[in-house]
Amino acid sequence: MTLPAEPADRVCDVLVAGAGLAGLAAAIAFARAGFDVLACGPDERFARGRTVAMLDRSIAYLDSLGLWAAIEPEAAPMRALRMIDDTGALFPPRPVEFLCSEIGLETFGWNVENDRMADTVAAGAASATGVERTPAPVTAYDFSGEIARVRLGDGRSVAAALVVGADGRASPARRAAGLAMRAHRYPQSALTALLSHRLPHRDFSTEFHTREGPFTLVPLPPGAETPDRSSLVWVMSDGEARRREAIDDAALVREIERQARSILGAMRLEGRRGVFPMIRQTVPKLTAPRLALIGDAAHAFPPIGAQGLNLGLRDVEAIVAAAVAARAEGRDIGGGVALASYERDRRADIVMRTSVVDGLNRALLTHFAPLDFARGAGLAALGAVGPLRRFVMREGVAPRFARPLPGRPGGAML
Repeated sequence: MTLPAEPADRVCDVLVAGAGLAGLAAAIAFARAGFDVLACGPDERFARGRTVAMLDRSIAYLDSLGLWAAIEPEAAPMRALRMIDDTGALFPPRPVEFLCSEIGLETFGWNVENDRMADTVAAGAASATGVERTPAPVTAYDFSGEIARVRLGDGRSVAAALVVGADGRASPARRAAGLAMRAHRYPQSALTALLSHRLPHRDFSTEFHTREGPFTLVPLPPGAETPDRSSLVWVMSDGEARRREAIDDAALVREIERQARSILGAMRLEGRRGVFPMIRQTVPKLTAPRLALIGDAAHAFPPIGAQGLNLGLRDVEAIVAAAVAARAEGRDIGGGVALASYERDRRADIVMRTSVVDGLNRALLTHFAPLDFARGAGLAALGAVGPLRRFVMREGVAPRFARPLPGRPGGAML
């Protein structure tokens, strides 16, 4: 769509479309780098049992943005990971445990309720110098000129050197720029819930591998009425998800306890449960003239392995770094050189993470003895071979493709 070439009501360096966690983090990061930022769109809230598990690198980045101190009191540490094969394979491997102390960390990461974190990040964006925050969404884009022009839902026209599309899987910004998207719908859904339980989790995140997908319990901080709480992500067939969505709380809790092998004792459901379709979505090209995609607008995949927001925050790091480098070289922050740098920086990381999550999910769904054997042998090797186990832990927490953070030589987090 071509907008009238009339003077804009607002001119800024960066317009961020989308007010989810990645979008608001991007707005804060650009502002801290000295750019004039307009962040557009209504606040996103999910509830229904959804949490965010952030790995050590993401924590360090949020801390660099001045956000972590306010988030930490609402989060619970994940100091150990436990993987249990529950597929019914002929030769199941023994459970495997990973301890953060093996690689010199105090914790692998932290888990926090999505909406609590969203409130904190929204407050940070509202108070950040250099960020104008508006709930008005973008209703029209024009990327055809020497500067991006958009129309907001409140009627204002805006001109920006760079548009950051953080507007979710459906991404109107991506569609307006004509960027392709590929989606795959798995025959599964994820049930999410918050739980209180009788036995302590001891900072363990536990993942059962079942034939319908992973069943994962992740620590949460103590509540007002109970000291022991966890979040649940239970991936299952669409039919089972519909059935479990309809049964009462008592019946659902009995099934959760049974699948968890009662490792956390008696449980109680807190609040509403949620059911979400399992979708993998890829974007062959992350950029278009004046536009860079981040977060779910750039990649989306099932809630396996705590990758979603962690990957989105690495997008934020990369696009801000590309803009800072362009400014230092006297280049256009929304020009071809800066956008090509961002594309190169992010492609390998996104492809690798998407492939790993997709491969793990497909391996669980496939009833094929040689594949079961290979998967079991891999888990057994992780349990028995210390160097391999430590390499996998380091790669999960601090990917080789991630850029260096300030004060962390070579990009290493460990």
